[in-house]
Amino acid sequence: MQELTPKQPAALPLSVLETYPAPDEAAINAQLAQALNSLNKKIVVLDDDPTGVQTVHNISVYTDWSEETFRASFAEESPMFFILTNSRSMTADETRREHQQMARRLTAASEASGKDFILISRSDSTLRGHYPLETETLRCTLEQCSAETGALVHFDGEIIYPFFLEGGRYTIDGVHYVKEGEQLTPAGQTEFAQDKTFGYRASYLPDWCEEKSVGTVSAASVIHISLSELRAGSIDTIAEKLCSARGFQKIVVDSIDYIDVKVFAVAFCKAVAAGKRFLFRSAAAITKVLGGVSDQPLLTRDDLLPQVPAQQGRGLIIVGSHVNKTTRQLEALKHSRFPIAFLEFNQHLVLQEGGLKGEVARVTALAEEQLRAGYTCAVYTRRDRFDLDTDDKEAQLRIATEISAALVDIVAGLAVRPDFVISKGGITSSDIGTKALRVRRATVWGQIRKSVPVWQLGEESKFPGMPYIIFPGNTGTEDDLRIAIETLMG
Repeated sequence: MQELTPKQPAALPLSVLETYPAPDEAAINAQLAQALNSLNKKIVVLDDDPTGVQTVHNISVYTDWSEETFRASFAEESPMFFILTNSRSMTADETRREHQQMARRLTAASEASGKDFILISRSDSTLRGHYPLETETLRCTLEQCSAETGALVHFDGEIIYPFFLEGGRYTIDGVHYVKEGEQLTPAGQTEFAQDKTFGYRASYLPDWCEEKSVGTVSAASVIHISLSELRAGSIDTIAEKLCSARGFQKIVVDSIDYIDVKVFAVAFCKAVAAGKRFLFRSAAAITKVLGGVSDQPLLTRDDLLPQVPAQQGRGLIIVGSHVNKTTRQLEALKHSRFPIAFLEFNQHLVLQEGGLKGEVARVTALAEEQLRAGYTCAVYTRRDRFDLDTDDKEAQLRIATEISAALVDIVAGLAVRPDFVISKGGITSSDIGTKALRVRRATVWGQIRKSVPVWQLGEESKFPGMPYIIFPGNTGTEDDLRIAIETLMG
């Protein structure tokens, strides 16, 4: 039998998570509060899809990166804000261009406000996205801007932190895992690693860095912050490792619970106080901890729809994601205790001239009919996956974007105001929020299920004040979509 190595990690039983002794959480919390209080920097989160706010509440999320937006966000009292870039729907050239612009405007806003910042490039907890393009572009542009102003900022390290408790993503011994039933599956062995645009093979994060950088970064050069160091509360040791980083060196961090993130955050603040500068590529856990966001109960119907009588809410559900988990959640929704009209959208018509236009008109008319009659309706793309017969990743992305644009047109064309909108899938959710609902700034209300965030739409939007639920394609139990709908319908 072939011996397993970090390049070929084995699945682990879920019970392994219970085998690590925890440090004194009360003591760590006290140290963290003190560290964050002295940090005195704005936490800036550039989010490549709208699901990154799945761990926070009472935080602003902006949907553009204009100069005015950056100035307004730095003027907020809150220590953290999000900017939705939706870059996972962009081509590589678009991503590079837009991130250069973001970096320049971020630099200008920081200088105008007199407040320094910590930058987090928030991305998918299953390692999909434009990496290392985004962080390398941000690093180079920020360093160039600082040189032009005489500030001479240099990034010592890039912290790679994909742990995400709410979504069942864990990192142990440098290997990133996805919870699947009662086991932890190495991320490179999941369906997410087969993504047509952002696929990968490595689960061991140092190898992943080497793979994604096409050998520019060697696995041997990556600094590893181990779970044993975190659980021992070895803050000084971790801070020393961080302080040793040079030349944008990659740093991967183990974690299986928020206590690990808190220990790391204390050490991180210590390294920052020593003059070190880092950029994060992370999932949503570190944003909550560095932003000092407290725990909050899941949102209820009374929180979200206090003026709508029970069982009279009429909502619109848009399902664009095609991962297997979404399909299973859609099937479970069909067994809801409330009546829901299900409308299939045939995205395969994208290959016919004008095919999607006609399909949009058909489905929009049916959805309006159901909403006027007082029903909730679910619009979903055909469940048989549609892929082009090509290895051209950007061609695949363009088709996905065209299909997403058609779903946007359905929501944008509605003449009836629903009581709520739920969107399933990252790119779909972003496009519906920004293009169909015309959101420029929203407040993150909280979560209706674990890792399922709710925006309260701003006054400038198509439906002011309405709850917009952003349901990631790759998280939640099979029943979570159904439970969320039943919570809203009461």
